[in-house]
Amino acid sequence: MESKHSDLRTALVTGASSGIGLEFASLLAADRCNLVLVGRDRARLQELAGKLQAEHHVSARCEPRDLSEPHAAMRLWTELASAEIMIDILVNNAGSGFYGNVEDQDPDALERMLQVNVVALTLLTRLALPGMQARRWGRILNVGSLVGYQPAGPRMAAYYASKTYVVSFSKGLARELKGSGVSVTALCPGPTDSSFEERSGAGRTILYKHLPKMTAAAVARAGYEGMRRQSTVVIPGLLPKILAFAGELPPRRIAVEVNRLLLREV
Repeated sequence: MESKHSDLRTALVTGASSGIGLEFASLLAADRCNLVLVGRDRARLQELAGKLQAEHHVSARCEPRDLSEPHAAMRLWTELASAEIMIDILVNNAGSGFYGNVEDQDPDALERMLQVNVVALTLLTRLALPGMQARRWGRILNVGSLVGYQPAGPRMAAYYASKTYVVSFSKGLARELKGSGVSVTALCPGPTDSSFEERSGAGRTILYKHLPKMTAAAVARAGYEGMRRQSTVVIPGLLPKILAFAGELPPRRIAVEVNRLLLREV
């Protein structure tokens, strides 16, 4: 990092090239944080880095890489450690979804989804913790989903399960770290205006076609403010809060059937 920025906190944002991740990067830069921007699209990362450096006079390091590849998170962290870059704020935003019955899904694609949604998020968190605890200050923001509060999602079974993991992991870790100066926040948005539904193949379902969507900027702002408050969970919007509450009510098999209908193509 450039020496003139060395007194600022440094934030690592995964999935930073578009959507919610891009908005997080913009909010952090506006708060005078140096940035490590991680994503698959080198050109977009470089464009964002140049923009944020010019507007906010922070440094922005681009790390083009695919966290769905095995060992990608470890390689990233090793390179940052070699460059003596300390991460004060970790935003685990990268993630993907996969629509369809499990037996019809490509095994490699399914493995890659779980690698980025679960493994990379967990490993980056684990690697960030010792430094944060030693400095007695750190912020971790894990981007989950409203579906993490649902019992199951037929036709998106593995995706729903991976987001349930994010919520559970974040809550458990937040309690472990209580009093340490390090906080963990799980951001659990509902449908968001992004490319997720098309990339996942779920764009023609009732859930993503007809339910109202929040903007990526609004979701990021809610998560960012929650992280600053050191909230354990943030669910932006009234309808997602209601749906999250309803998903936990017994008998939960009713919610499974509702989700089966919502995830039906129309």
